[in-house]
Amino acid sequence: MKNLELISFATAGDLAHAAASAWLDEIAAANRAGKRHCVALSGGRIALKFFTATVEQARACAISFDRVHFFWADERCVPPDDAESNFKLANELLFLPLKISENQIHRIHGELPPDKAAELATAEIRRITLSSPSPPQKEERAGVRRPIVSNSNPLTPTLSPLGRGEGVDFQPILDLIFLGMGKDAHVASLFPGESEMTAVNKAVYRAVKNSPKPPQNRVTLGYAAIAAARQVWVLVSGIGKKTALYESLFCNNRTPLARVTRFRTRTKIFSDFPLI
Repeated sequence: MKNLELISFATAGDLAHAAASAWLDEIAAANRAGKRHCVALSGGRIALKFFTATVEQARACAISFDRVHFFWADERCVPPDDAESNFKLANELLFLPLKISENQIHRIHGELPPDKAAELATAEIRRITLSSPSPPQKEERAGVRRPIVSNSNPLTPTLSPLGRGEGVDFQPILDLIFLGMGKDAHVASLFPGESEMTAVNKAVYRAVKNSPKPPQNRVTLGYAAIAAARQVWVLVSGIGKKTALYESLFCNNRTPLARVTRFRTRTKIFSDFPLI
């Protein structure tokens, strides 16, 4: 498929090492260009290996994280010190070892009601991604509406009514979003069974109050925000997910991962098993 890059590895450790190395290359390139690098992280079992591999390689290569700003693809509505918290996982395995400044960490406040947490997360991601506008963004702030600048072509109504480049619903553009994938092909906290109207909700972050996986209350990036990102990398670990991944990518499926790839012109998939 032209809009996908599929890369398979022999083990989860190999996957984590390769994804960490590729991410550090992105950060180094942003550093050389004097630009910020805005990334959204995810949780899951592969994140443990991925964060550990990132720290090891960053120390070995002396990569600076001073220009990196951290957001989340989703969060469970739990306190930040709860074992279920995606922030807690990243904080212990990535931020503390690399001594990342608190000013660069923009967590979702899962201890708050989900609607309020989504509202605050949206305001924060917009504050950071729009705080140093380029000339086109300055025009937009002055009242001139412009389409989103992204590596993904603007979606047309025949593909999706997400609104990218169509007038009023401008999404913050992250440089990179990391996603995991569950055995049901859910990504972030976007689960199967949502209606098409829910799927095309233009909210940057939205509350999820009936998650099929505990805890029920969560906050997630919406499809529109994921579609707008410059890059999306999906880390899929575990042979038990092979069928869901295959069906999402090749069987015209309506899973959350299938929707993500359909809304984008390029998505990179890392797996620790051969897909074909």
